[in-house]
Amino acid sequence: MAEDHRRKQLLYRANHRGIKEMDLILGGFATARLDGLSAAELDGLETIMAENDRDLLIWFTGEQKVPARLDTPLFHAILEQAVAANRDGK
Repeated sequence: MAEDHRRKQLLYRANHRGIKEMDLILGGFATARLDGLSAAELDGLETIMAENDRDLLIWFTGEQKVPARLDTPLFHAILEQAVAANRDGK
């Protein structure tokens, strides 16, 4: 029950970031993949989502290198999801 609440909160937060591009990147990932994430991956997503949106945007766009602490398989999965959605026009 608590995990369902956590997932709902994460989904909401991912889709209501403040910068439209981050809504699309994080919200798109959360909508598509949140239900399949483990508890450890949810922790990782919360860590990523705690970052400033402007910083996240420059890391996701490759404008600046992703800090080592966030350069994780989950970060790359989010990026891959965003690239695929953009390529597919979603």
